[in-house]
Amino acid sequence: MLASSRGRGCLERAGGRQLGISSSAKILYCTLNTPKINMEKLLGGQLGLEDFIFVHVKGTEKEVNVYKAEDSLGLTITDNGVGYAFIKRIRDGSIIDAIKTICVGDHIESINGENVVGWRHYEVAKKLKELKKEELFTMKLIEPKKAFEIGPRSKAGKSSVDKIESGKETLRLRSKGPATVEEMPSEVNTKAIEKIDDLLELYMGIRDIDLATTMFEAGKGKHNPDEFAVALDETLGDFAFPDEFVFDVWGAIGDAKQG
Repeated sequence: MLASSRGRGCLERAGGRQLGISSSAKILYCTLNTPKINMEKLLGGQLGLEDFIFVHVKGTEKEVNVYKAEDSLGLTITDNGVGYAFIKRIRDGSIIDAIKTICVGDHIESINGENVVGWRHYEVAKKLKELKKEELFTMKLIEPKKAFEIGPRSKAGKSSVDKIESGKETLRLRSKGPATVEEMPSEVNTKAIEKIDDLLELYMGIRDIDLATTMFEAGKGKHNPDEFAVALDETLGDFAFPDEFVFDVWGAIGDAKQG
């Protein structure tokens, strides 16, 4: 079941009772103006006074066995900033795409019996990447409850969804520290982040636009690849990225700086 709230002031886990939900621990994530699951409309943009926040809560628990026939599973993983990693995108024709019980929006609760609640999305992606090829592994997933068939609201002029998509700023949620409103990336920076995402797939076998964005931000204010490598180790040292990968990422960031 989904609940909705009008206006500002609802973050991913806040205000459970105000939203008609007995416990905020049941909330997986929120979407803006989308009663159905839409990973492109996660709470994260500017909120208008007429916007609706739809709260997606825990539903069916699923345990699936996956045979890792290839290095890349075909998953894009993100998180809500407060401990829940979930599937944002599944690549057509991938290993995961062939398992119809795994759906976009599913929360990943455990991998091979190891609880991953509280992990960031890139930590979960790293865990999946490190699983051995040609072996079977198990994931425990929680599917959000299905929404009612509610049609989109319409009104004269631009819709609130149009307003969100055309905004110049975005609300960024972090596991540590307060949420902040930041400028949207420029077109050049967006292309650089997408290139880093391509490099992640080439070297790591995963696509993760949030991780690519974190890496891009680590390069801000750095003047050479050595400084960037140090910043990357401080931010994402657990990944132990190879030198060749770090150099290629620095090249993508350098291209963005040159415009």
